[in-house]
Amino acid sequence: MKPITDFSQIDTAGTYTYADYLTWRFKERVELLWGKIFKMTPAPHTDHQQVSSVIHGNLFHFLKKKTCKVFAAPFDVRLPNENGEAGEKSNNVVQPDICVICDLHKIDEKGCNGAPDLIVEIVSKSSVQKDLHEKYEIYEKYCVKEYWVVYPHDKSLTIFVLNSEGRYQPQKPLTRGDIAKSNILEGFEIDLDEVFRDIMEEPEDSFGEKIERI
Repeated sequence: MKPITDFSQIDTAGTYTYADYLTWRFKERVELLWGKIFKMTPAPHTDHQQVSSVIHGNLFHFLKKKTCKVFAAPFDVRLPNENGEAGEKSNNVVQPDICVICDLHKIDEKGCNGAPDLIVEIVSKSSVQKDLHEKYEIYEKYCVKEYWVVYPHDKSLTIFVLNSEGRYQPQKPLTRGDIAKSNILEGFEIDLDEVFRDIMEEPEDSFGEKIERI
């Protein structure tokens, strides 16, 4: 396929696959969710970056001598389409804020081919629908075992754990003063006072819904 060098060349009403995604050379970062294009924020807010740094740093330190690996965005995770077809036919390409992968065979030079074991998404006002609807459904369907949704603006965290029936079971929401513990990474825990230290109020997002689904 001919490379696409400008986002304006994309038909935003269309549906696409990973094969298409590989031809895109424009500067904008995008994700594919069921083949639909979702633009990502041009640059995350400072609070988002601070929370990401703390969680990623704790996970990196915890996993140093273990087989699992942790990655921070931008890092492509490719998941199958509705028919279970993977590879270039996949129409789900996401860039989680943080992901942990324990099956190292899933990691290649392009990112992760298959479901990570744990995903962390740090929610902004403009991404909450995507993170709690489209991404939630995709992560559940393709068996991401544990999904952490972090809300910097109200200093809270909800952990969803995949149950034996393949459905997410939410745990009690956590906030400052609580210790968050992973269900799949035995022994990993993080103090939410550290995660949310010095977090400011999230400014109004001037991009609104236009940042998300086009």
